[in-house]
Amino acid sequence: MKMQWSLIAGLLFALLTAIFAVINVDPVNVNLLFGTVRVPLILLIIGCTLIGGLIVGSYGIYRQYQMQKEIKSLAGQLIHIQEVTGYTPDPTEMPEAAPQDKDNLPQ
Repeated sequence: MKMQWSLIAGLLFALLTAIFAVINVDPVNVNLLFGTVRVPLILLIIGCTLIGGLIVGSYGIYRQYQMQKEIKSLAGQLIHIQEVTGYTPDPTEMPEAAPQDKDNLPQ
């Protein structure tokens, strides 16, 4: 369900950005380090939005890679500890999932 809300929020943001960009079509001067360029504001807005999306997406992929690497490392450590101690978990004795919020804690 969280993924659906994220998709809806992303589409809503894209729609608002597109409307804002279409309203602002006047050419503007963009001062770069080596000179000035005259670009329609709509291209500037859409270009900056795309660059921001690429940066956020790249960071997300990087974090996911780091997490997968950490999961593999921890799984290897768990296997090593189980081999050294001879411990094998009994699936019938698995504890129930912990409550997610403080309101559900027993008093």
